[in-house]
Amino acid sequence: MKITKENLDNYEVALTIEIDAPELTKAKKTACKNLATRYNFPGFRKGKAPENIVEQQLSKEYVMDEAAEILMQKTSAEALKKENLTPVTELKPEIITNEEGKDFVYKVTFTPYPEVTLGDYKGLEIEKEVDEVTDKDVDKQVDVMRDHHATLIDTDENAVVEKGDFITLDFEGFIDDKSFEGGTGKSYPLTIGSGSFIPGFEDQLIGAKINEELDVNVTFPEDYHSEDYAGKDATFKCKVLSIKHRELPELNEEFVKKVSKFETVDEFKADIKKNMETAAERRAVELRGRKAIETATKNMKVDLPPIMIETRINQLVKELDLQLQTRSMTLESYLQYSGSDMEKLRESYREGAKEEVLADLMLEAVAKAENIEVEQKEIEYEVAMMAATYRVTPKQIVKILKENRQFSTIAANVRRRKAAKFIIDNIAKSEEELKETVEKKETVAKTEDKKTVDDVKDTKAANKTEKSTEAAE
Repeated sequence: MKITKENLDNYEVALTIEIDAPELTKAKKTACKNLATRYNFPGFRKGKAPENIVEQQLSKEYVMDEAAEILMQKTSAEALKKENLTPVTELKPEIITNEEGKDFVYKVTFTPYPEVTLGDYKGLEIEKEVDEVTDKDVDKQVDVMRDHHATLIDTDENAVVEKGDFITLDFEGFIDDKSFEGGTGKSYPLTIGSGSFIPGFEDQLIGAKINEELDVNVTFPEDYHSEDYAGKDATFKCKVLSIKHRELPELNEEFVKKVSKFETVDEFKADIKKNMETAAERRAVELRGRKAIETATKNMKVDLPPIMIETRINQLVKELDLQLQTRSMTLESYLQYSGSDMEKLRESYREGAKEEVLADLMLEAVAKAENIEVEQKEIEYEVAMMAATYRVTPKQIVKILKENRQFSTIAANVRRRKAAKFIIDNIAKSEEELKETVEKKETVAKTEDKKTVDDVKDTKAANKTEKSTEAAE
């Protein structure tokens, strides 16, 4: 096999592959056998027709095309391996010479994975930024819990709407002095400050009295889901029908005992602070990990083919379609419901897709450099987790993945996650973290030493008891 590589425009590569004539002859014999099995030839049992009959009945060109297909399937993968190339796109074959007695020559054109030059990815100095939890933060969280246990109190006729109130109202919306579909509500329940309506709507109701009629002027957001209303000014004629104030329970021991296992307010607040500090630590670790991946990606050098971004967008669209299928919903109906279309959906994915492709290339390169492998049990676990997420069986997930040709991505996803964990596990430790690690090891060592001493004591005591029993007998 002789291979000639040619770099083309638009990141493509062409491999011209020459196969010795005897190999083409062998491929022709195989082609005749295959065709004899697939077709019926008068006077011969299936699979028993000789080459000359097959060629005579189907034409020499047909047989040689079959032989070419066999040779290309057999040699293209070998050629890619020899050239150390992995296609991003499907191979586009072009036969140059396919004549019996001559060398078989063909060309395949494709976009290969780009060459990745890794930068620093081990020992990255990424600071862990843990948000401080203040007494004010704790008080806010306590207020949230009090708000969850608030009661609604009927107000008198002179009450006015305040932030946090629960009201009912009638409203009718107008754009250019014309009412519009979906802009009318009767006895509509609304919590002021919930953000349920267009920005600015709820704030303009503050101060209104029961049975008061007022105009609320707003502008629909530019990214509003309906293009007919996006960016347009609207006036809502409103009438407040009822007002209920939210009354928060008093922060005392009675409330604490009702909502927690603690007896006093101080214990309750201390536990909340501890939980908030744990959450802050977890967020800091996650953020540090993301920053490490971003840094390793920025340290990498690669010339990214645009087709890889388009391919990733295709995958994201397929993943969305897969999620919708598990909810008995189609992609078309989703786009219609959200007031979008395929072009807008793809564009919304573009920037994120580029970042993901770059990160994936870096992680694949790290996995290769560190000899990271994926085990079968890891793939099975991944499928099981997907099944649990979508509330279907693992068999259904496997079926959908195979139908959408997404099954091979499972192993790739696991491998990249393991590479990401490798990078994160190898972040440079600060002096404080190193000190904590030493202290933890010393604590573990002391615990193990104490356990060993206790085991020895237990063994001696058991032996002593056994001897006393023997003596008694």
